Amino acid sequence: MEHGSFTDNSAATFSLTDEDHTIANAVRFTLNQESVHSPLFLALINAGPRITFCGYSIPHPSEARVNIRVQTTGDPAREVLKDACQNLMLMCRHVRSTFDKAVEDFKASNAVKAMKIDSQDSSGDDSEESE
Repeated sequence: MEHGSFTDNSAATFSLTDEDHTIANAVRFTLNQESVHSPLFLALINAGPRITFCGYSIPHPSEARVNIRVQTTGDPAREVLKDACQNLMLMCRHVRSTFDKAVEDFKASNAVKAMKIDSQDSSGDDSEESE
């Protein structure tokens, strides 16, 4: 649910139900990434910082609800939040694919090591049996 002004759409509070610090902190981090880029980077992508404030609160520990406050430099807060959520999904996909590749590489390298150990064990067993 969105709480904001009908006249100023550059500031709003979004209430997320059935959520906690996990998603709220990730969204806050993603939103604040736009405000920490260097001026050179922003000039290269022809953009300025869109966020003036972003934070979150949990009204009460017994409620599964998070309020995320977004204030922008003029862009609609809803669009900025949507963009941040899409960026967060891309980051999560990247982390997942990087992790999956690392697991595959680890399994492949251990399979090769296991085959080398097995071949050494079998060659060692033959020499003991022949004596």
